[in-house]
Amino acid sequence: MAEDMDLDLVEISPKADPPVCKIIDYSKFMYDQRKKQKELAAKAVKVVIKEIRFGPNTSDHDYEFKKKHAIEFLQSGAKVKAFVFFRGRSIVFKDKGEILLLRLAQDLEEYGKVEHMPSMDGKKMNITIAPKK
Repeated sequence: MAEDMDLDLVEISPKADPPVCKIIDYSKFMYDQRKKQKELAAKAVKVVIKEIRFGPNTSDHDYEFKKKHAIEFLQSGAKVKAFVFFRGRSIVFKDKGEILLLRLAQDLEEYGKVEHMPSMDGKKMNITIAPKK
């Protein structure tokens, strides 16, 4: 039938029982498939992650300055990944780093929600905050 109509027999769903086939123009079918994939890719949300770095002994002024930047990032729709970097003997102050990150999460509560609680990753302690919709 496909040859008589000068078209192609295309297998649409090979896993179905019985397999589903259509008589269509294969080049047009592929064009439509690529067009659908492009539309889906254009609609996909691109996630931007901004990083903010603290030390375990960050002063209040530096903290407020970086918090202001984090608020701007969240309001623009980007995720914020804050981390405390421990170098050398400062690894002893893990509790200070966790307190600092929890304080940041509490201060940013009205702008975003905590996606990932503070956790150690090598010499870094991370927290991830996503913007509220």
